[in-house]
Amino acid sequence: MAGGQELKLLGLWASPFVLRSRIALNLKGVGYEFLEEVPGTKSELLLRSNPVYKKMPVLIHNGKPICESMIIVQYIDGVWDAAGPSILPSDPYDRAIARFWAVYIDDKWFPSLIKIIKAKADDEETAEAREQVIAGLQLLEEAFEKCSKGKDFFGGESVGYLDIAFGCYWGWLKAGEKMAGIKLLDEEKTPLLMGWAERFCSADAVKELMPEVDQLVEFGNMIRARQNAAAAN
Repeated sequence: MAGGQELKLLGLWASPFVLRSRIALNLKGVGYEFLEEVPGTKSELLLRSNPVYKKMPVLIHNGKPICESMIIVQYIDGVWDAAGPSILPSDPYDRAIARFWAVYIDDKWFPSLIKIIKAKADDEETAEAREQVIAGLQLLEEAFEKCSKGKDFFGGESVGYLDIAFGCYWGWLKAGEKMAGIKLLDEEKTPLLMGWAERFCSADAVKELMPEVDQLVEFGNMIRARQNAAAAN
């Protein structure tokens, strides 16, 4: 509960989108009830709370559902604006740039990473996805240099909006390397991102929530096996 208010989060531990909401709540020091969904199923509460997309996460605040991960992050920042550091940049231009890169990450970069994680073989499509992920990391290296302004995070002195938007995928990025047996991260090409990732994963609001890479690999292999079995039927 958050100051006597009812606050519930529907999600799954392995979901990077759910992780976004949990990090934001931790940053604000807000207590909540985490309702874990069962992989491969959708609870009645989830379907009732998000009838349009039928996806997690869903934040339920005093009986009112809020859907979509980055919208939830913005909601948390707005409702508990006086608690903890601001998540969204205060400057309108910086805020717009952070939102731009968050959309790029979700719409352009992460789909390529998903192709690598789901790939059955190291084929031409996988090779193309690998190049797209690497190219995206180099773009984000440049974005970090500009957005951080020489400080520790995209958001400056503390974890912010773009840190959450990108950082939620870090575990899956490393899991993707293991699952596909390929190298995506290059400390020589993206030294700023590598340093940022270490600080992000060690941040108080993040470190207890970030899944272990081996656990994500196991989860990813389970999901991939289910999908392959379903496709074979």
